[in-house]
Amino acid sequence: MTVVPDLFDYDAELRLHNELFRAAARVGSRDRVLDIGCGTGQTTREAARAAVQGSAVGVDLSAPMLERARRLSDDQGLTNVTYQQADAQVHRFPPARFDLCISRFGTMFFADPVAAFTNIGRALRPGARLVLLVWQERDRNEWATAIRQTLTAESAAPAAPPVPHGPDPFSLADPTVTEGILAAAGFAEVSFTDVHEPVYYGPDGATAFDAVLRLWEVRDLLANLEPTVAEQARTRLRTTLDAHTTTAGVHFDSHAWIVTARRGH
Repeated sequence: MTVVPDLFDYDAELRLHNELFRAAARVGSRDRVLDIGCGTGQTTREAARAAVQGSAVGVDLSAPMLERARRLSDDQGLTNVTYQQADAQVHRFPPARFDLCISRFGTMFFADPVAAFTNIGRALRPGARLVLLVWQERDRNEWATAIRQTLTAESAAPAAPPVPHGPDPFSLADPTVTEGILAAAGFAEVSFTDVHEPVYYGPDGATAFDAVLRLWEVRDLLANLEPTVAEQARTRLRTTLDAHTTTAGVHFDSHAWIVTARRGH
């Protein structure tokens, strides 16, 4: 589910995923890194710190997120990082500029993924690496299925079935489809590594409840329910979150892919 900017700690939610993603990215000290869908810039700043003689550029559509990213970079004294508000599908990046392109859950919403990755590929030098983190199928992600089912149970307006390969969080879930997209966009040596880590929604049920209610999909689902039904759904949601609360916080199971590829020559 997509978050409302500045209202949910997305970096905390994905801490365990991010550790694996950072290791897979293997940013070199001289790398010039492009970060697609950088949000508030955690992955961009991590790339900049690793690329001590290189640089990192974060790209996102959200002006509020980029404002926060710039502020955090300034606070941390990073001088080799910049941010651009742009649509990576069509933005004219400098050709063959970057050694590495990374994206943590930032590439699943392209309306035309082949065109988007082709455009990104033009910004990479021949042989440059691409490292993505994307969700696996919805049914393998409890954070998506459990919350949605909780909210739509006994509802007069059940959730519509998800679009198999549209611009949604799971559009790159199928390795065959994703490999075909990347191959058509000029990438080779495509590989997939399974990531099975929980997502984190807060230290306790009350905090998680407030956070989940700010997710746009949850707000939309509740807005379409009659007031009495919506209140019942909120009660079920709180029960579900409490059931997932441990001494380490509120966690839901998830599965993702780390996708790696190289820009063709």
